Amino acid sequence: MKMKNIVITVAVSLVSGFFGAYFYQASINNTEVRGDFIIPTSLSHYEQVDADIRSTVANNGSEIIENEDFVYATNSSKSSVVFIKTLNEGDYRTGGWLDWFFEGQSGQKQVGSGSGVIYSSDGYIVTNNHVIDQADVIEVIHGKQTYQAALIGTDPSTDIAVIKIEALDLPNVKIGSSEKVNVGEWVLAIGNPFNLNSTVTAGIVSAKGRNINLLRDKFPIESFIQTDAAINPGNSGGALVNKNGELIGINTAILSQTGSYSGYGFAVPVDIVKKVVNDLIEYGESQKVFFGADFHDLDSEIAKKLDLKNLDGVIVTRVQNEGAAEKSGIEQGDIIIALNNTKVDSRTRLEELIGNQYPGDILSVTIKRGDKLIEKTVILTNIEGTTSIIKREIYMSEELGVEFEAVPKVERELMGIKSGIRVAKIYKGSFAQLDIPEGFIITQINGNRIETPEELSEVLDRIRGRVIIDGINKRGQKVYYPYYLR
Repeated sequence: MKMKNIVITVAVSLVSGFFGAYFYQASINNTEVRGDFIIPTSLSHYEQVDADIRSTVANNGSEIIENEDFVYATNSSKSSVVFIKTLNEGDYRTGGWLDWFFEGQSGQKQVGSGSGVIYSSDGYIVTNNHVIDQADVIEVIHGKQTYQAALIGTDPSTDIAVIKIEALDLPNVKIGSSEKVNVGEWVLAIGNPFNLNSTVTAGIVSAKGRNINLLRDKFPIESFIQTDAAINPGNSGGALVNKNGELIGINTAILSQTGSYSGYGFAVPVDIVKKVVNDLIEYGESQKVFFGADFHDLDSEIAKKLDLKNLDGVIVTRVQNEGAAEKSGIEQGDIIIALNNTKVDSRTRLEELIGNQYPGDILSVTIKRGDKLIEKTVILTNIEGTTSIIKREIYMSEELGVEFEAVPKVERELMGIKSGIRVAKIYKGSFAQLDIPEGFIITQINGNRIETPEELSEVLDRIRGRVIIDGINKRGQKVYYPYYLR
């Protein structure tokens, strides 16, 4: 019995060895050795079926695979992105809303860095307002060349700024259209994160028309392009381009609790950028338009109260007295369905469409009032309530070392003041000793209302003794500064 078991065991071993050797040799014949890797060269029936399925999917998705090659987009746009360094020689105020996105160092002289995009071949460069805000010196580094840049203008309501260097034949970026951008399409973010020049990252557009309550301006326009292309501190002001290398946005911020990339970045759409940049170059001021009303997105609660059958459109929550909307016959509670036959599905989209217009432009507005659809015509106005182009007027007081500007009508009404003079920029001089910050709005001196920048300059130049300066700070708070001037 024992002998029989041994014979059976040997026989099984021989048979197993034979078939094992056969399948091993077959597997060797069906593989290719390349260094440390073994690559299959032929497949079993079931593997072949699976391969056929994969091949079909790959062939159908060949266009997507080809679009993942970003070499062309990179080569056609990377040279248009510059490195920006700034120097602030004054005291640096920390705790700002985008301090973490603007690289700086502690100390009396603050050095910051960011990115910019060459907008035109004759030296105009677009960046973020927060990149160059409060900067005394702006340097642009392009390739191996370093340039001193002049500030052309800023628009805090979109966080866009324009600077200029003295150079010609620069490789300006190709301008695309953010209106044509689709959620899901590939994009590249190009900038200088952590001072690493000309860094390119890829991702997709994950959303459009994002309002994230980022811009602390009285009249913000937020309709960000959201992307998962990795951007970090230093990318701010850089380019977001499509697969054709066309600019579709200016990278502005990231959603992060640590200050570093954690999934989502946000860019100002290029259609907004184009208007702001052209305005700043031509007029020195962004041509803001005003509809004369406030809006709110529709939700289920509002729809239930108003007995609405759907959530299409945006509801008018307030109509400004003697504003453009009131003059056109629009009322509180009206629901705006479309502007110039373009469907409106959110407040962000509505404000973006309005923001692309100029003072004096006429909008055809489709509203729903009860069960009726009504067409209205709205003539948009500027910040002074007129239809003319606004040019920024700065009054410079050489004696005081300060620039003043009058506060526009719409802004005065928003703050509930009849007059006000804003401190635009402070230089070295007697005014700097008052410790009044830039952006502060002076409304009264010793209880007397100030009407014009010239009047303010004259009063400050001659007044002596006990002085109380009333005004409104950047947070909208009414404050006063007591002095004793000699």
